[in-house]
Amino acid sequence: MTNDAVTPNLFTPADLGALHLPNRLVMAPMTRNRAAADGVPTPLMATYYAQRASAGLIIAEATTPNPVGQTYTHIPGAYTEAQTEGWRAVTEAVRAAGGAMFLQLQHGGRVGHPANSGLTPVAPSPVPLPEPIHTPAGDVPAVVPEELTVAGIEATVADFVSAARNAVAAGFAGVEIHSANGYLLHQFLATNTNLRTDGYGGSIAGRIRLTVEVVTAVAAAIGPERVGVRVSPGGTVNGIAEADTEALYPELVAALDRLGLAYLHYVFADPDSAVFRRIRDLWTGTLVANPNLGWGVPLPADGGRAAAEALLAAGADLISLGRSFLANPDLVERLRLGAPLNPVRDAHLMYVGGAEGYTDYPTLAEAAPVAV
Repeated sequence: MTNDAVTPNLFTPADLGALHLPNRLVMAPMTRNRAAADGVPTPLMATYYAQRASAGLIIAEATTPNPVGQTYTHIPGAYTEAQTEGWRAVTEAVRAAGGAMFLQLQHGGRVGHPANSGLTPVAPSPVPLPEPIHTPAGDVPAVVPEELTVAGIEATVADFVSAARNAVAAGFAGVEIHSANGYLLHQFLATNTNLRTDGYGGSIAGRIRLTVEVVTAVAAAIGPERVGVRVSPGGTVNGIAEADTEALYPELVAALDRLGLAYLHYVFADPDSAVFRRIRDLWTGTLVANPNLGWGVPLPADGGRAAAEALLAAGADLISLGRSFLANPDLVERLRLGAPLNPVRDAHLMYVGGAEGYTDYPTLAEAAPVAV
């Protein structure tokens, strides 16, 4: 990350590898369930992302690297030629609008169901998700996942590499490896989901091994400057309990820092926490921080600007925002002007498909009254 001599703000340009970002606002990856049933990105997705191309960087939504990694229905993939072509239409639309994109690669692990993928999910250990999972038939109990064998782990690493290559072929500037929020790589990190006693469990060194192997292999395949990693220290989403967060993440971050990656993406970051300060000290590259604005509660009136600025002041280089971008395609301009923000509409519209609650949020210009 190249910082200006002056203290940066949200609108200060920044360099991220070969990318010159016009501002420090990142659109966070958000599952929207708008892909086709076979995981192929749709033209509507191209419209959605192009509308938000003024973000310094867009990290596209969680995308599965193989069929068994699928979480829910209508989740995009990056493992077939058709999916790659679908994503190419998205990146071309965003590039034409002046934006840049990374693609988040996410294996769901135990967060999956045969009704969604046609396959029994896999995980570090046969510990099921403790809550129901959404399927075409509604919410149903989670199934017990199959424990990944070492051969299965090696195949999973290879699938991440193949998906990353497909992402670059589709025109993405890079990929973000999702090791957060209770999905497969986070399941290996956590003490309540990783009960293994082999080299992929039993100790912090064992539990971080898969994340480090995936990231190392992907970086070797497409270049470390094209690879970011997402982590959620202390996060409990999807039934996760780490037990040793303050010891776990310094060891993980130190191992990843040696790879010379594009960035580390810290989710729900608290600038006053000891873990945040320790990670900032250990991570020598670009730190993307995502403020905790509370899920399931209304956004603050400023869309998270105050929380974002606090993270910048605490040492973050870029700031990712989710729902603020969801409801405001021109979020950067609205924050720059201090203009009112669109509220997020009925939350279920996030996931039901179609344009409503997706591409129909107005910009400032569209919301302004027409002079007569």
